[in-house]
Amino acid sequence: MVVLSSLLGSAARLLGASRVRFWRRTLSKRETGPPLSVQRRCASEASSDHLGSEVTRYQHLKKYFIRRLKATYHRFHSIPDYSVVCGRHHVYFIKDDGIYRTDKRGVREPEQVVNLEHVSRGEGKTRAESGERFQWTIQRIRLSPQEKHLAATLKRSPNEELRCVVVRLGERNVPLSPPHNVLLELEGVFSFEWATDDVLFYTTLEGLRSSSAFRLDLTSHGGSKISSVYEEAQPDVFVEVALSRDRQILTINGNSRTSSQVVQCPVSEPSMASWVSLFAPSPDSVIKDMDVVGDYCVLVTTTAANKLAFSVMSLSDPKETYIIQLPPWACAIETKKPGLAEQGDVLEFLLSSPVHPPAPYALDPGKGLVLSAAGNQTRAKSQDKHITTRLKARSQDGALVPVTLFHAVPVERLNQVPLLVHVYGAYGRDLDMEFCPVKRFLLEQGWALAYCHIRGGGELGLSWHRRGRVEGKQRGVEDLHACLHKLFSVGVSRPSLTALTACSAGAVPVAALCNANPNTVRAVTLQAPFLDVLGTMQKANLPLTLEDRDEWGDPVGDLNHRQIIASYCPLHNVTPQLYPSMLLTAYSGDPRVPLEGVLQYATFVKTALHSHLSRDPNADSKPASNIVLNVQPGGSHAGPEDLVQTLEEEALKVAFLYAELGLDPPPPPRKRNR
Repeated sequence: MVVLSSLLGSAARLLGASRVRFWRRTLSKRETGPPLSVQRRCASEASSDHLGSEVTRYQHLKKYFIRRLKATYHRFHSIPDYSVVCGRHHVYFIKDDGIYRTDKRGVREPEQVVNLEHVSRGEGKTRAESGERFQWTIQRIRLSPQEKHLAATLKRSPNEELRCVVVRLGERNVPLSPPHNVLLELEGVFSFEWATDDVLFYTTLEGLRSSSAFRLDLTSHGGSKISSVYEEAQPDVFVEVALSRDRQILTINGNSRTSSQVVQCPVSEPSMASWVSLFAPSPDSVIKDMDVVGDYCVLVTTTAANKLAFSVMSLSDPKETYIIQLPPWACAIETKKPGLAEQGDVLEFLLSSPVHPPAPYALDPGKGLVLSAAGNQTRAKSQDKHITTRLKARSQDGALVPVTLFHAVPVERLNQVPLLVHVYGAYGRDLDMEFCPVKRFLLEQGWALAYCHIRGGGELGLSWHRRGRVEGKQRGVEDLHACLHKLFSVGVSRPSLTALTACSAGAVPVAALCNANPNTVRAVTLQAPFLDVLGTMQKANLPLTLEDRDEWGDPVGDLNHRQIIASYCPLHNVTPQLYPSMLLTAYSGDPRVPLEGVLQYATFVKTALHSHLSRDPNADSKPASNIVLNVQPGGSHAGPEDLVQTLEEEALKVAFLYAELGLDPPPPPRKRNR
């Protein structure tokens, strides 16, 4: 059976589906929700001068926080994840220079399966000879059913070039000899799955779109044969292939912002005429992920209260569906794809939040039970030590906006603590709520962390997104303002101790709020910020402008859209006033956000600040606002992909926040007596 499903998502937004789990020093994919949101995207032809002089005032603090954050990452280096791939006879794992495997019995030394330096060579030259920087990283690994072949996708920084290598694994006890075991390399491969030992299905990325699915047959005469399987005509649909955990169902997923359904069809006739509808969510709910476990279809959903839950549906009787609530602190879920030798009727998964490291659980859909992993009682108690509070903020039009608040002390004791507020609100994508050691560090230093699930995001389903796109973009700004007002009104922090943080398209509501209500917060940090909506959406030659008109509108062909965008566009509404301090981090190699818009915005805000202060007789009595532009050479939209660069970037953000909020740095931890 083949299932073709159209689940809530967005075409080019899934490009950053793989990201680094730095505390494990391994790479894994963001299967259920982006980890890092990489939604706004346009090629930039602007220059990329690195203005490092603007960050020098924070260097001393930055060095201190590099040490502290490095220790925090080290503390969580052994948390569970599902990056190891188990085959019938070997266990496969990733190291800095490639993919290795070891015998399950542990009687042989690990051997290398894929050597990244061989991939990085140009026309047979060594890395030193070609002058090419060694920047390939491994994204995903897939084994064929009988462990005859391995396929792996690689990404090259900073241009985000994708490549898939197909490797012959051979006999169980025959040593491999890279690169001679590499059968072929496929360019631009984004998603891929083995259907049999010799048949691989995959999709390719062209520009920032994925619309085609292909079939690679390694048994064809002449070596191999590639044939087209599926072609998506709609420009806003992003095509992926996936495989169910029992390896019995191959799916072609058409991710769209405007529809959500699950259908099934027989392998013998996978055309749309044979599709049968199984399940459709209500308008105010959303499907986050889907898996088949034994005789059950398990859907990961969010409830009306924005909490994670399972919807378990019997495949023999789809009307037989029940709900299982997950722990209230859980904000992110990662399901385990079983090894080829593990076929069971239990779904293993990890639950986490920005401040709760992943904890293992298991679902028995037949019995309707969710069990904590054996020996996990200590971790479960530590998860409860940090408080998760869920609030609702009433927006200007009466809509109730969810707010997730993490804190270490009761709410009534939060009035004097620093507050870091996170927001996104675009493309129907959720805020990134996976575990982050930096967030855990801030919480342990007394910060409160708030996540505002404003309209335009996907937290409350398709309607929540629809109400925050095109004509509704201003609602997202109003939602954010309402969330801040709610937090302050219940006694959480105050404006002078509050900072906003966002990335990519999340910069739009943040910067728009700073234009309209600059005194609401004291500081702002923006990563790869999308700030020139009006200018970008008028340039049809940029790779995602036409596709993104469903999200932002068409300022060229629709005068009403142009007026709406002009009313909130951050770059075009900068005015002389006292702005909060800002740290703007951009990447010269970012293919999605034009660097030119970030540079112009920084210049406009600095000019507006200077104009305001020159006319304000009381300027000397007010806190100074610093606008810091940190343009990193190279890099992708999602930021750095190694631990050292990540620590540098995160430590600068933390140093900036402490300096601009006037906080004393936390004292070094006490050394334990032996």
